[in-house]
Amino acid sequence: MPGAMQSPTTTGIFNTGMFEAALPKQAFGSLIQRLMPNGTAPLYTISEHFESETAVQWKHGFWTKTMVFPSMTLTANLTNVATVLTVESTANILPNMLFRIEDSGEIIMVNQVLSETTVSVTRGIGGGAAAVTIATDNPRLYQAGNAFEESSLRPNPLAISPVYVDNVTQIFRNTWAVSGSAAEVQVLAGGKIDAENKADCAKFHATDIETALIFGRKSMGYRNGQPFRTMDGLISVINNLEYYPPSYTAPNVYTAQSAGTDSRMLEDMLDPSFNQTTDMALGNYRMIFAGGHAMRVINDIARLNGEYKLVDGQTNWGLRFKTLTFARGSFDLIEHQLFNSNQDWSKMALSVDIATFKKAYLGSRKTVDKPFTGVNGAGTAVDQGIDAIGGSLLTEMTMLCRNPPANAVIFNLTKGLKDAA
Repeated sequence: MPGAMQSPTTTGIFNTGMFEAALPKQAFGSLIQRLMPNGTAPLYTISEHFESETAVQWKHGFWTKTMVFPSMTLTANLTNVATVLTVESTANILPNMLFRIEDSGEIIMVNQVLSETTVSVTRGIGGGAAAVTIATDNPRLYQAGNAFEESSLRPNPLAISPVYVDNVTQIFRNTWAVSGSAAEVQVLAGGKIDAENKADCAKFHATDIETALIFGRKSMGYRNGQPFRTMDGLISVINNLEYYPPSYTAPNVYTAQSAGTDSRMLEDMLDPSFNQTTDMALGNYRMIFAGGHAMRVINDIARLNGEYKLVDGQTNWGLRFKTLTFARGSFDLIEHQLFNSNQDWSKMALSVDIATFKKAYLGSRKTVDKPFTGVNGAGTAVDQGIDAIGGSLLTEMTMLCRNPPANAVIFNLTKGLKDAA
């Protein structure tokens, strides 16, 4: 290409014309993914391919609103002549709202909200199943629109109260160091000792960040007389019912039965996350990060509820599933090597809507490499008073989950079962 730098085709000294523009310097997470594609920080490295935010202070968050769908639950049986209804709550209820009684299909109209638990209504709107007695316990009513007469007065507004979801930045630091003598020792294969030591430091740094992104719990205080903070991780946020719409009665955090899990149980635990769609382009697509034992359980569920045959001459035996598909969505299965570090996490499966996940770095503190020795700003050699070289990696960041109920976590996947008939 005219004007472009061309790499030489002859052998010789390696120079800047021989590498791609992306080789000299990459984001830390992208570098870790290249060096450890099957390592202990897949969530952190995958998210490096998406835009991150810049936090301007140690507390960082956002406002979120969830659409309100008004409903009422009666606290007593309903006779065919009752026009005052006693309900669990009249929150979000306004006059002229229409409601459908699920047990009978009857449509009623709210005339007046009398108290926090009572409303005055008109029964049997539109005929049909009008003014019947409902003998079941706790009949439910769901809004079916509203209706106003001509020249009606302006109704009261119904507003959605936003919820503030925040997190705090956490400082991660890892160091590497070798003596001056060790740095000069030649090894049988690979680079010098200092290069290997620095690579180990990078792995520890990425793993520490990954652990906090998943298992962290928010805290603020002081340590050694200085401010100290830890951030909320995904599991903590998913487990907070305050971040869920009113239609959810429990967070998407489950513990599988110790006797085992079949496909219906697994679908029941994952299905509520599909009630929320974060990115319409992705639809109901999720990633499942699972420990080795959990991966075996999920594959056993598929194997026990499927059918396969051996044929003559076949040299490959067994099944391995990498995609899980249910009625409402699908999951890519990714084994998380960090979970395999202990027997409890190995049984865990974390379902992530990747569109909800984002990282925010405090200012320019996005994985800063600080050497112990070298030169200062004036170009003068720096002597730290020790015959050694080394450095540190520092990252200050926090985790954001834009739509917690679109995610789920399952603990204790111990055994796969065949579905009951």
